Amino acid sequence: MKLPNTGIVKYHVKLKFEVDGLVEKADIIGAIFGQTEGLLGPEMNLNELQKVSKVGRIEVNVDTKSNMARGDALIPMSTDISTAALIAAAIESIDKVGPFQAKFGLLGIDDIRAIKKKVIVDRAKKIVQDWATKTISEGEEMLKDVYDASKPGKLTAFGKAQLACGTGVFDSDWVTLVEGRADVINLLRAGFDNAIAIEGAKIDETITKLTEGKKVIAFLDGDRAGDLILKELQGLVKIDKILRAPMGREVEECTPLEIAEILKEAMPFVTANEQQQRAQSLQQAESIQLQKQERQEQIEEQQLQITSHSNTKEEDTSILSAVKEVYPQINETLEAVVLDGSMKTLLKVPVSDIVKKLNSTEGAKMLVLDGIVTQRLVEVADKVGIEYIIGHRTGELKKSTDVKVRTFGDMGINN
Repeated sequence: MKLPNTGIVKYHVKLKFEVDGLVEKADIIGAIFGQTEGLLGPEMNLNELQKVSKVGRIEVNVDTKSNMARGDALIPMSTDISTAALIAAAIESIDKVGPFQAKFGLLGIDDIRAIKKKVIVDRAKKIVQDWATKTISEGEEMLKDVYDASKPGKLTAFGKAQLACGTGVFDSDWVTLVEGRADVINLLRAGFDNAIAIEGAKIDETITKLTEGKKVIAFLDGDRAGDLILKELQGLVKIDKILRAPMGREVEECTPLEIAEILKEAMPFVTANEQQQRAQSLQQAESIQLQKQERQEQIEEQQLQITSHSNTKEEDTSILSAVKEVYPQINETLEAVVLDGSMKTLLKVPVSDIVKKLNSTEGAKMLVLDGIVTQRLVEVADKVGIEYIIGHRTGELKKSTDVKVRTFGDMGINN
C-alpha cells in the first residue's frame, strides 16, 4: 500500500476488511467514521482527532469480486499508542458497511519512529567512518549548572485543575497563555516564568480567574489546533497580545532564542525589573545555546554510536521496571533519583547537586537523572557502590569502572 504524506506521524494503523456486497472507498471511510463515532467519547472521535492533526488522511484500497468487497485501510496517527490501539479496536467492532454485513480486522500497528531509527543508525555509522570522534569535556555539565542558575522560576501547578505553570504567574502583572505543559517548560528554559498551560481547547475557569487584572498574552502553536484554541480563548479571556509559533511548528519545538525573538513584541507589558531579569536570562540562554550548537554534531555522533552497541544487550527486568517508574517523576525537572538494592528511593536532588550528595549516601545501587552522564559522575558513583547510571545523554566515557551506563533511549523508554 502507498503510504500517505501526512507529515510527522508516530504510528500507521493497518486494517483489513471484507464486505458481503459491492461497496466503494467512500462507503468504507464513511463506515469507519460513522460507526466509531461516540464509542470512545467525543474527544476520541476520528473527526475531532483529524481537526487537531492527530489523525491523517485515511487511505483505503478496495477490490470487488463476485458480489464481495475486500481490501485494506491505513490510518496515520500522531497520538500515543494507547489511543491508537483504542481506535483500532473500535474499527474492528464495525459489523456493517451500508446495508451489507462486514468484518474488520487489525493487521498491525507500525511504529514509524522505529523505521526512522534504523535510518539514523545507518547514517551514524557512515558519519563515524568519515569523522573521528571528538572529545567532549565536562563543560556540558557546567552548562547545565549555568542553566540551573539562570532559570527565573520553576515549574509548578495552579488551581483546582492543577494547570502547569511557572512560579512567576503568581506575582507578575502579565501572564502568557500556552497550550500545554511542555510549552511552559520551554518558556522557563528561555527565561520566561509567567506562562500557564490551558491544557486543551476547553478553557478551564481557573484561567479566567488568574487573568483578572493582568495583561494577557496568548502564545500558541502555529497549526490548526492553535487556531481553534485561539477562538475559544477570545470568547472567554480579554487578550492583549496574540503571538504564534512559526507556521507548522509548536511552541515546545522552538529554541530559547526563537521564543525570546517572538516574545519581543510583548516586552512593553513587562516591568523594568522583569525586563532586566529577562535580559540576563536571555544572555545566559544565548551563551548556552551557541555552545550547545557547536557541540551538537559531536554529541549526536557519540550518542548514536553508543546506542547502536548498547541496544543489543538485554536490560535486567527489575532495573528496567524501576527506571520506567522513576522516569515520569524526573523527566524535564533537571533532578536525579538515587535508589537502593530494593529499588527504593534514597535521595532526590537537583542534578547540579548530585555529585556532592552522592559522597554522603550509603546503600546506593542505581542513579537515574534528567541530564548527561559524565566521566566525573561515573567515577564518584563507582566509589559509593552504584552499579547503574541512567540519563538522557552520555559524554565521552573511559571504561575504567564497573558502573553500567545507559540512556533512556537505549532502554526504549522515551523513544
